[in-house]
Amino acid sequence: MMDEYLVAAGSGYKYASAREPWSCHHFARVEIADRLNASLLATQRLPEESIWFPDPRDPAAYDKRIADVGGIDFFILASGASDGHVAFNPPGSDRSSRTRIIQLSEDTRRDNLQTFPAFGTLAAVPDHGITVGIDTIVSAGESVMIVWGSGKRLTLSRMKSAERYEPGWPATVIHECPLGEILADADAAAPPDAR
Repeated sequence: MMDEYLVAAGSGYKYASAREPWSCHHFARVEIADRLNASLLATQRLPEESIWFPDPRDPAAYDKRIADVGGIDFFILASGASDGHVAFNPPGSDRSSRTRIIQLSEDTRRDNLQTFPAFGTLAAVPDHGITVGIDTIVSAGESVMIVWGSGKRLTLSRMKSAERYEPGWPATVIHECPLGEILADADAAAPPDAR
């Protein structure tokens, strides 16, 4: 997994509860592992320990762990609608950034509130997260950026107008990926000012 919400724990941070429907741990279990495993024999199922998350106690260890197994073959990416964040990389993220803890921007938190109405209010959206960096994403063999729905018109337009990574709109990282593709639906592909 590329990221996870964090909550304060003493002088540091820990993962948000995996019981919360908006947590990435919950998503990985319910939307990925449970769905894949439902139709597989017990011997073929994806084991829980094969789903990895960066550890907030040692973010840099994630990049080392990825490198130790030969890297990421394929990343599925998505972009924030209002600020172009990818994973939790906010605008201004350096091209050389690696896995780290970051403070989530208000735009990112608002985007996540829209994606996960279960938060209820902006105040309930965690204000920190752990994320792979831009360089971590670029290091993958292949990547696809999924851009779906009318709310993503601006981000698709910004990606299409860029030729390389632009720190002000992190989703432009797709242009730095060795094999990168943008997959958009008709609603996202309409002009940004279309209604």
